[in-house]
Amino acid sequence: MQAFSADKIFNGSGWLHNHALIINNGKVADIIPTHFVPTVFPVKHYSNCFIAPCFIDVQVYGASSKLFSAYPSIDSLNKLYKYSGKGGAKYFLPTVATNTNEVFYKCIDTVREYWKADGKGILGLHIEGPWINKDKRGAHIEELVTQPERAEVEAILDYGKDVIRMITLAPEVCSTEIVGLIQSRGVIVSAGHSNATYKQAINAFDSGIKTATHLFNAMSALQHREPGLAGAILNHRDVMCSIIPDGHHVDYAAISIAKKVMKERLFIITDAVTETPEGPYPHQLDGDKYVANGILSGSALTMMKGVRNCVEHAGIELDEALRMASLYPAKMLGLENELGKLEKGFRADFVVINNKLEVAKSSV
Repeated sequence: MQAFSADKIFNGSGWLHNHALIINNGKVADIIPTHFVPTVFPVKHYSNCFIAPCFIDVQVYGASSKLFSAYPSIDSLNKLYKYSGKGGAKYFLPTVATNTNEVFYKCIDTVREYWKADGKGILGLHIEGPWINKDKRGAHIEELVTQPERAEVEAILDYGKDVIRMITLAPEVCSTEIVGLIQSRGVIVSAGHSNATYKQAINAFDSGIKTATHLFNAMSALQHREPGLAGAILNHRDVMCSIIPDGHHVDYAAISIAKKVMKERLFIITDAVTETPEGPYPHQLDGDKYVANGILSGSALTMMKGVRNCVEHAGIELDEALRMASLYPAKMLGLENELGKLEKGFRADFVVINNKLEVAKSSV
């Protein structure tokens, strides 16, 4: 049994003042008023701070000069876990951009090895590409972009069974049969790096694709005569989508507009990369963003900074920005009954945040 308190607790639904979080065997046992905690029971208190559910980053590529695709090792994943944790994200999906099958397979092997070595935090692998639209490839390597053949898709799904959690693809490049095949293996399909028309995108969403990757970036734009994939995401009733709130990938005014339209369907990712001398993605730090081959290629965000940016620059209320980093990605992953809230029976994974909206402590 452990007890933690702060000036207030955000449980995922609202704010609790003068309460303590009671943890037993890694689960939330209760949240009770501090004066009800027995005096013999030790309580760890964080002054000038609040406690919130830990963050979940479903798209992050590497940290500490170890891009996962270039250095597929347990050491790279340990560095990624520490980097994510410092930004309040106990859980994450290491991500691999368009690459060779050899690299994908090595990354799958490494995640398995990491789990066998009791590695923490990884909820699965996110593969972004290679089945994307070349016209919207962004920093992805054109020569590595392919159209999916059923045998190739089956092979990587078989090899990555129970490891691959999410695949970003362009729905206009992939048949409904291919999409259905991927989903039948329990893998989340996300629409991204796509030049789909509004009609193509709506049809894809109505046919079962329930999420999309980094709103506005690397997708057909919202135009008044052709609303494109961006317009379909904004206008669809159910589809969720990630966004990169660093002020470079998307203007903060656009984030504010999207949030007002999408509400709980919009969530935060970092899309964070790291300086990389090896491999086809030579990411270089340019101020507080990364470029590769002269193209914007990733962010230098942490999830905490993304939350802070949403509050300070996009006018999003703090409680809602916190949900964008915790509850909503949990929902997208189908984990909303165990992560994203601090309630009885949920995983007791939390982050302590100070009054400057900086991570004071995480449960990493």
